[in-house]
Amino acid sequence: MPYGPYETLKVTGPEDGVLHVELNRPKQLNAMNRAFWRECRECFTDIAGDVDTRVVVISANGRAFTAGLDLAELSGSDDDKEVKARRDPGRIAVKMRQHVLEIQESFNKIEAVPQPVIVVGHGAVVGGGIDLMCACCIRNVSKDAWFTIKEVDVGIAADVGTLQRLPKIVGNEGLVRELAYTARKFDAQEAHRMGFVTRVFETKDDALKGSMELAQQIAAKSPLAVVGTKRMVTYGRDHTIQDGLDYIATWNAFALQAPDMGIAAKAMFAKKTATYSKL
Repeated sequence: MPYGPYETLKVTGPEDGVLHVELNRPKQLNAMNRAFWRECRECFTDIAGDVDTRVVVISANGRAFTAGLDLAELSGSDDDKEVKARRDPGRIAVKMRQHVLEIQESFNKIEAVPQPVIVVGHGAVVGGGIDLMCACCIRNVSKDAWFTIKEVDVGIAADVGTLQRLPKIVGNEGLVRELAYTARKFDAQEAHRMGFVTRVFETKDDALKGSMELAQQIAAKSPLAVVGTKRMVTYGRDHTIQDGLDYIATWNAFALQAPDMGIAAKAMFAKKTATYSKL
C-alpha cells in the first residue's frame, strides 16, 4: 500500500514483508515537530492494516537519531498567544491536556500495531527518542549512541511514555528515577547493561543490516503466530500471570484452528521454507 508523502518520514517497502520507516529531518537532527507527531500517527495507523507488512524497522537519517522535541515550536505562534490571552487557565489546561494525549498517541500507535517493530538508534537519542524506542519491541543501536531523558532540563516531566514504559523494560525503578531526575547522559554500553538496548553494533550501518536480517527472519514465520506472540508479551506486561494465561488460552482456541501449524510441520519434515497466508 502507498505511504505518504510525508514531510518528516521516509517509508520504503515492504520488501519480503519488511517495511522501513526512517525519521527524515536530518538538518534538524530529526527534532520532533508538529508534522512529525501527526505523520507518525498516520503512518502507523496505515501500517496496522497493511497485510503485506510483517515486520517494521525504524531508523533515522543524519548524524543523530533525534534531538527530541523541536524546541523552536515551544514558544508558539502569535495566533496561539492571542488565543491564550483570551481564555482562562482552566480552558487552556483542557486544550493542553488534549494536545499531550495526541502526542502520546503517536507512540502508542507504534506499540499497538500487530507487527513487531525493531528500532535502530545511533548518535544522539534525546528525550522523545527514548519515548519512541520504549514503544518498540526490539532496540538495537550502534556503539556511538548516547541517551538522555532530557525533559527535566527544559522544565517538564517526560510525558510521552518513558516514565511509564522504561521501568518495566529495565526492571530497575531506582535507576530510571536517577536518569529522569538528573537528565544525565548514558552510553550504548550502559543502556545494554541495564536491559534497555537489545544489541550494540559497531556502526549504524551494521546495526541497520543486523536489524534488517532479524526482521527478515521474523517475517518468514507464521504471521498469526508472530502477531499472537507480540500481543501476549505486551498484555502480560500490563496484567497478572493468570490474566495472561487465560488470554493465551482464548487466543489459541481460534489460532490453533488455522492451518499454520500443519504448514510448519510439513515444511520442517521436508526441510523446506514454509509459506504462510497473509493475515
